[in-house]
Amino acid sequence: MTNYPDAVIFDFDGVILDSETAEFESHRLIYERCGVPLTPAEWCDQIGIWVEGHEDRWAVRLRGLSDRAPGSSAAFKDEQHRLFQELVSREPMRGIRALIDALVQAAVPLAIASSAPARWVVPTVDRLGLSGRFQTIVTAHDVQRRKPAPDVYLEAARRLQVDPARTVAIEDSGPGIAAAAAAGMKTVAIPHWLTETHDLAPAMLRVAHAGELTLAVLQELVKPH
Repeated sequence: MTNYPDAVIFDFDGVILDSETAEFESHRLIYERCGVPLTPAEWCDQIGIWVEGHEDRWAVRLRGLSDRAPGSSAAFKDEQHRLFQELVSREPMRGIRALIDALVQAAVPLAIASSAPARWVVPTVDRLGLSGRFQTIVTAHDVQRRKPAPDVYLEAARRLQVDPARTVAIEDSGPGIAAAAAAGMKTVAIPHWLTETHDLAPAMLRVAHAGELTLAVLQELVKPH
């Protein structure tokens, strides 16, 4: 019997894939074309949080600041999506593939718990060549409440049939850490450059990148003290 975690559950955006940079940059470029600055400070506070009806908030905001803005939220979203596809990384974030490989080799069950929609997460995981590594993927449409509520993490633990208290969650944002902690999990923060100002103090461990995480480090997190 090992002292490995019962499972490791990953956030997706900003942890497995650096989609956060492309999401910000695609919005920033549209703003720049319209003569309006968009700063990381303005952007970062909403990372990890989903609010009903706010899907077009950046388009609406821009129309209020510039007469050069796209004429509708749909036009804004179409251009933003085009730019995003040009900018988004085609490879997992630093150390992620090796960490997943080590966990698979050790037969530790893996899951993804994301507040993003399945239509984004599931095919992107497949494109990265990682879909066979995860026993389950929980997304926004599988739960009633998104992060910082614990629902996606609790649902992932339920599907894996594991004890949340012996499960490690890996996150990049304050709301994500809050969600995993509320689910009773051991939390690891890997701050993205856009979430470095988030309150990550509740995390049990903070590392610069996934390459700093090993089986021994994860074992220590779930070891009784």
